[in-house]
Amino acid sequence: MESLEQLANEVEAIEQRVTDAIFDMVRAQMRGDDAEQAKELERLLSKVRRSLQKAEHLLRHTNDGDAEA
Repeated sequence: MESLEQLANEVEAIEQRVTDAIFDMVRAQMRGDDAEQAKELERLLSKVRRSLQKAEHLLRHTNDGDAEA
């Protein structure tokens, strides 16, 4: 189902943006710019990223299963 593949691609793009934000938070921590808040935000964004990775995997796996049927 092509729409699931498109959705998986969109989730992957969002995941990449979250990954970029995580790296920004790490850089902020290294500079000492409100390091504690940056650390907390990095932790939360990491959870979001893992959830997006799982969602992308499920969408692609579901799409693969539909293609085989």
